[in-house]
Amino acid sequence: MKSVYINSVGSISAQKTFDSSEFLNEVVSYQEQVLPVVNPNYKDYIPPAAARRMAKGIKMGVVASKIALKDAGLEEVEVIITGTGMGCLRDSEKFLSAILDNNEQYLTPTSFIQSTHNTVGGQIALELQCKGYNFTYVHSSVSFESALMDAKLQLELDEAKNILIGGVDEIGEYTVELHKLVNHIKAEAEDSLQVLTSNTKGAIYGEGANFFVLSNEKNEHSYAKVTAVSVFNTLPKSELNIEVEAFLSANGLSVEGIDVVVLGNNGDVQFDGYYETLSSGLLQNTPQVCYKHLCGEFNTASSFGFWVAAKMLKTQTLPEILRFNDRPVNEIKHVLLYNQYRGENHSFTLVEQC
Repeated sequence: MKSVYINSVGSISAQKTFDSSEFLNEVVSYQEQVLPVVNPNYKDYIPPAAARRMAKGIKMGVVASKIALKDAGLEEVEVIITGTGMGCLRDSEKFLSAILDNNEQYLTPTSFIQSTHNTVGGQIALELQCKGYNFTYVHSSVSFESALMDAKLQLELDEAKNILIGGVDEIGEYTVELHKLVNHIKAEAEDSLQVLTSNTKGAIYGEGANFFVLSNEKNEHSYAKVTAVSVFNTLPKSELNIEVEAFLSANGLSVEGIDVVVLGNNGDVQFDGYYETLSSGLLQNTPQVCYKHLCGEFNTASSFGFWVAAKMLKTQTLPEILRFNDRPVNEIKHVLLYNQYRGENHSFTLVEQC
């Protein structure tokens, strides 16, 4: 089977990541419970008349995909695969509110049409005039990993040459209030850059879009090689170390062969214990990196972690703002990513230098 390479990245997040030439050179700190994205100039990518009709998630997805395509030097791809946990949440809220406000009568279909989860993938395809395979995965916090696994299989079997994949989620005001009620979001605003050391329940939430062009052909601009992806719906803490060792062993590696581990800590005192099981146990001597204090927590936040891994391998640098321990880092060849959300939907991803 063929190898799979990350040939480009495109990111819109709570940091200035839309400029692919930089790697967290400037970091924005927030004193909020929910982090907004740092918006690029959407008019540079989308005609203003069209942008006005687009939901936030659609705009983020379209622009992130265009940045990724430009970075890859491509104008089109054969396949588009998107992962999203909540889809176009704001339009969903608008439509449901309209149902209640208008007593289920005189409803306009616009918000309903734009609220479906596959709207982002469909809009990207319209922009590119891509008539090929277009699929959206809605698998909660492993939505992006599901898209990655699909793309990886197609490229390994040579069913496509270039595939655009991405993860995108937006914030909805009503849904945020519901998350606050059940303590999924922190009760008080905290310094986002210090949230990983928090001793309170809940996380700081966010939104964003991270897109990548994957290919089975390496070029001079390739960022990294995607070696393996594995997901588990449930995984007890007691089995975490065993599964990590088994995952690495299946790919010809030991714990000592991992140069950096990218962890999805979000500062939730109830569930960060999963990461602590690894960071203070099996991987205690491995350089550790965290990223959700920069982008916030959302269903496809792991796509931002994937962006971090790709940038580290390409630039061979590790920004201090990402460090979670002080272990020295030499050459970065193998990066392991681990993510879970509230004790469920665990994912392991192995990315290598190419």
